[in-house]
Amino acid sequence: MSSDSNTLSQEARVERSLPAEGRLADRAYTAIVQIIARDGLAVGDRLPAEAQLAATFGMSRTIVREALARLASDGITQARRGAGSYVKRRPSERLGTHMPMDALATTLGTYEVRFVLEAEAARLAAQRRSRQQLDAIERTLEALRAALLSNAPAHDEDWLLHRAIVEATANAAFVHVFDHLEDAVMRILRAGVDISRSRPPEAIKAMMDEHDAIVEAIRAQDADGAALAMRWHLSQGRKRLMP
Repeated sequence: MSSDSNTLSQEARVERSLPAEGRLADRAYTAIVQIIARDGLAVGDRLPAEAQLAATFGMSRTIVREALARLASDGITQARRGAGSYVKRRPSERLGTHMPMDALATTLGTYEVRFVLEAEAARLAAQRRSRQQLDAIERTLEALRAALLSNAPAHDEDWLLHRAIVEATANAAFVHVFDHLEDAVMRILRAGVDISRSRPPEAIKAMMDEHDAIVEAIRAQDADGAALAMRWHLSQGRKRLMP
């Protein structure tokens, strides 16, 4: 079976495991993003009213409200009290080369898990890492640097660095959960590197600086600093998926 088939089957299993409301909210999320793209809405433009969206999609306003809340959390829209929702950022058009639009909601949704999982993993890695684990983290950091500077794809190196940090927690449960996210995370990493390379060189430098800060905090056994650096990196990574 191809990797694409494996990815699709995993996504199908995830969707079946979601409550019906969650699946509908994903569909509403995707439909709103498609409205932004199809209608050429620019940053600052107002979205159709919640009631209008609900009628268009044939869904309840509660479902649409949940989708709008998630879009706001992902930095795509912004709610203004009494005035509705507005476009805050448009997802990069290059995203479509890395993931189908109907996977956008669940893929970006993994950031919520990663903020919790990887920030705590970085904290624990700073506290618990052995000399051998630190060496592995530093090797993967340098491999990522070399890949980024050579214009190689770099997403495998990025994944291996994040995984080395998770392994340094000395907690197999962290590794198990992180590995379960691999398909979605790899899509994000591919897109993030590709989109960053389409921008000025400062974008790649910023990405590398963020990884350096995480590893430096782990090296110094600065647990709070490592968690903060990881959260900052993930928040910036999510922003990189937008123009």
